Formats: sequence, C-alpha cells, structure tokens
Amino acid sequence: MTQKQRKIFYPTIFFLGAILMIFQIKIYRNTIIDLIIPIGIIIVIGIIAFILDFKNYKKTYDYNGIGLYLYSIMHYIIGFGFIVCSIFMLTNYYFADQNVKTESYKIIDRTWLPERVGKTGSEKQPVFTIKYKGKRKELVFYSQFYEKMNSYNTVEFETRKGFFGFDILENKKLN
Repeated sequence: MTQKQRKIFYPTIFFLGAILMIFQIKIYRNTIIDLIIPIGIIIVIGIIAFILDFKNYKKTYDYNGIGLYLYSIMHYIIGFGFIVCSIFMLTNYYFADQNVKTESYKIIDRTWLPERVGKTGSEKQPVFTIKYKGKRKELVFYSQFYEKMNSYNTVEFETRKGFFGFDILENKKLN
C-alpha cells in the first residue's frame, strides 16, 4: 500500500470504528456480558494491530516522539479494536438462538442518564438495575418513563441465547 493510500486507510478505519462504537453501545445495553470482555477485545486487537502495522503508520505520518505513539495507538484501538469488537457483539446479537424465554426481575436500584447538553428535546433517561443470574445489569429506558420511574417495581423482558452464549434482552417492559 502506498503512503497516499495509507493516508486514506487509517482515517477511514478510525471513523468506521467510531461509528460502529455507537451501534456497539446500543447492542451492549441489551446483552448480558461483563464489560471486561468487550474492553479486552478492543485493547488486545488494538495492541496486536499496533505491533503488526506500526512501521507502516510511522512511514505514513510525520509525527515523532510520544505523539507518534499516542496517535497510532488511538487509531489502532478506536479503529481496529472497535471494528472487531463490534463484529463480535453484532454476531452474538443477530445470530442468536430463536428460542425465547420471558422473565421478570425485581428492580434493585434506580438512577438516570443526564440530559445531553445542547441537544434539543434531550431528556433524562431512567436506568433500572436488576440482578440477572447473580450479576447486576443496568437497563436503560426511553425518557418517557422518567417521570414515573419510582412507581415501577419489576422489569419483564424476553431473553435469547446469543451466538457466543451471552444472553440477549428484548421487549423490555416496566411493571
């Protein structure tokens, strides 16, 4: 690959990884998986990409010193790391088992996500914590449930076994 092609390749991979990160967060919210697993995938893949491709990155850009290492590791982690982790999360979600179970869990804690600054129509989103198979899971709901968030006692949802064995939550309802 020429230097000109690499100057297009690295930013493209970076922005693709950043965009996929948004979808990955939405999928993560509906998947029962320890946070350490996606973070581990992102970091390990980023480091492997760094080790395998750093010489090419160094030839492509005129950075030097610590800046070279910071920018390159940022590109590799956000680019390659998030792309691979997104593929993992999306595969687990979209190739999940079709057997559906309906379950209900008691809400053990309530909080909310703050409004986004500068975003018109942004409101607080309620977050309910449940104990799912011995692990705490935070479930984020739309802002329309915020006003009555203290009146809800249980969360009911359907679960499916994901492709890699991580449970998928669907059709969440507050009771």
